[in-house]
Amino acid sequence: MRSRDIRNFMWGEALQLIEQAERVKNAFSRPNESEQSWEPPIDVIETAEALFVHVALPGVAAESIVVGLESDALTVSAVRGFTVTSRGARLHRVEIPYGRFFRRIPLPASRLEPIGRSHIDGCLTLAFRKIAVEE
Repeated sequence: MRSRDIRNFMWGEALQLIEQAERVKNAFSRPNESEQSWEPPIDVIETAEALFVHVALPGVAAESIVVGLESDALTVSAVRGFTVTSRGARLHRVEIPYGRFFRRIPLPASRLEPIGRSHIDGCLTLAFRKIAVEE
């Protein structure tokens, strides 16, 4: 029974090391312009009158963020650069995603008008007013 516990422990450790190696590889790979390397987490909140989209973008400059509005979706893209603060620095852990990102966010079936955009504390917030469809 004891040997089985060790194998489970070793398997778990191996999976963690593979996951960590994958994060490091992704952090340093240079994707093509058309390739995405990560997707930022989002919150989409809908009220009777409006829709709010919050995109977590720590370390991304507000002026570098490109937002597109399609009939059925919203797109957000930019590049989050990787910086080492000094030469000879030793990396102990790299978990924050870096590189180009692109996120396509499906929108609810209603006409929307952009009414606000803010970028505070690394969070992009986009606000849309719902437009009543006249019949």
